Amino acid sequence: MNSKGLDYTILTIAIIGAINWGLIGFFRLDLVAFLFGDMTLLSRIIYAAVGICGLYLISMFGRVRDIAE
Repeated sequence: MNSKGLDYTILTIAIIGAINWGLIGFFRLDLVAFLFGDMTLLSRIIYAAVGICGLYLISMFGRVRDIAE
C-alpha cells in the first residue's frame, strides 16, 4: 500500500505543530489560540489532530529503517 501522500500530509501537520510550540517557547505566542480562540472546540480539535499525527509518525521509524536496508 502506498501511503506516501498521507505520510507527507501528516508530516506537514506535525511540522506546523512544532512551529507553534517553538512560537510558544520563544515568544509566548500560541498561534492556534490566537487564530481560533483559547481552548475553543476548533482549537482543541487542532491540538488533537497534531497529537495524533505525532503518534502516527512514530511508525515512520520502522519504515525508514526498512527502506534504508
